[in-house]
Amino acid sequence: MTQNRLKVEIMDTTLRDGEQMKGVSYSPEEKLIMAKMLLTEVHVDRIEIASARVSKGEEEAAEKVLEWAHESGQTAKIEILGFTDIRQSVDWIKARGGEVINLLTKGSLLHLTKQLKKTKEQHLHDIRETVAYAREQGLSVNIYLEDWSNGMLHSPDYVRFLLSGLKGEPVARFMLPDTLGVLFPEQVSAFVGGWVKDYPELFFDFHGHNDYGLAVANSLAAIRSGARAVHVTVNGMGERAGNAALDETVIGIHDFLNGETGIDEKQLYRISQAVEIYSGIRIAFNKPMAGPNVFTQTAGIHADGDRKGNLYVSRLSPERFNRERKYALGKLSGRSNLEYNLKNIGIELTDEQKKHVLERIIQLGDRKESITEEDLPYIIADVLETPEEQTFQILSFVVVSSMGLKPMATVKLNYVKDSKQKPEELEESAQGDGGYDAFMNAIKTMCKRIQFPLPKLMDYKVTIPPGGKTDALVQCSITWVDEDKRFMTKGVHSDQVLAAIEATQKMLNLVALQRRQGRQMNR
Repeated sequence: MTQNRLKVEIMDTTLRDGEQMKGVSYSPEEKLIMAKMLLTEVHVDRIEIASARVSKGEEEAAEKVLEWAHESGQTAKIEILGFTDIRQSVDWIKARGGEVINLLTKGSLLHLTKQLKKTKEQHLHDIRETVAYAREQGLSVNIYLEDWSNGMLHSPDYVRFLLSGLKGEPVARFMLPDTLGVLFPEQVSAFVGGWVKDYPELFFDFHGHNDYGLAVANSLAAIRSGARAVHVTVNGMGERAGNAALDETVIGIHDFLNGETGIDEKQLYRISQAVEIYSGIRIAFNKPMAGPNVFTQTAGIHADGDRKGNLYVSRLSPERFNRERKYALGKLSGRSNLEYNLKNIGIELTDEQKKHVLERIIQLGDRKESITEEDLPYIIADVLETPEEQTFQILSFVVVSSMGLKPMATVKLNYVKDSKQKPEELEESAQGDGGYDAFMNAIKTMCKRIQFPLPKLMDYKVTIPPGGKTDALVQCSITWVDEDKRFMTKGVHSDQVLAAIEATQKMLNLVALQRRQGRQMNR
């Protein structure tokens, strides 16, 4: 007999609790885009999008999302945080077109007495009145027991009083927040398991915060103990140390609990990147599932083991998230690392050439220089002394910026279509919204003239060393997409525009080399 899999609801609160992260504020249009992605592509069960009565922006965002939700039949999946104020929050949500209120109540005696300055009987009365009015207005009601974790630690009799007084009310879900992230998994198991045993008729959600780095572990413990839903945010966004991360929690449910969710794993990386862009908060390089480094092997022994028998491959594969495994180049690289990267960029070398290239890579790695797959053709050209690989060479340029006028760039470069032909000198001028944009517009015009398709610029990042001064070296990292393949080129200069131009010249030569190698391999 096949055992029924554990089914778990996923409620994403990136657009409400996740927005409490310092420096993050989403526009109404951005909230609408992410709401659509979460519900129709990632397939979370519910989303929390706003807090009632907070600001005009929250009002506009809620209206935009709910207007789309009504048209697409998703309204019951849209939740808004409301307060125990009898009518005000309910009326606000109702006026926006909402159908679900997540009612914020006090889950600890400390919060009740210090913040609301009410008795437990008064608070219970106000909650019942608010629930009754919400139901009269046609709203479904969920209840947050704010600071529930501290309530269970320091005032469990109060929490039991509140829950016993509400168990007969028309409440769909009781939400158990570890508001300050103070619990560890054994405590979560004991507290949630106790409530599930004592109140089997109630539906419990767990809402984890990550102050001790245990939000995901606590969420899994809550599910094992009977919680039927967990709250998450994309990239673990949220106040202080953030919330339980969507991707990490979902994969934990799938892989460790043999649980079932409606989540499309292949969309997790995409929503992670979208939130990174809209929030402006970069993903940590080592963040599980989504970090730039998490599917990159560095040590040569690992690359060798994978080449000979996938010895360092686990079920947490990059393919689950529409990503690729990579093998880093540096002082720990071995021959297998190099061969993986050569295969990816379509370049073939003799054994002797590989030996010399690997020696140079290790030499650069010892100097703490960062080496990427995109740098490899230039290392090869340098080691093997093949200047013909330089299809494009920027000879000179001028970029002029001034107040009240659009920036202007004039660029002159050499283009070598074939090593047997003489270089063709190209020159073009163009305007742009910035100095680099003007430069790129000139490059685009020249490339169009020679019928050289340019890749699409996807991301542009500038960094300087910590504590850098005005004369500090700038590293410009540009991410491109060419024929559905992402790659990055970097430039380093004391001038930001010149660093970007250096990265662009690398891009032009890399794309030219890859296309030339591709033509040779297809002959």
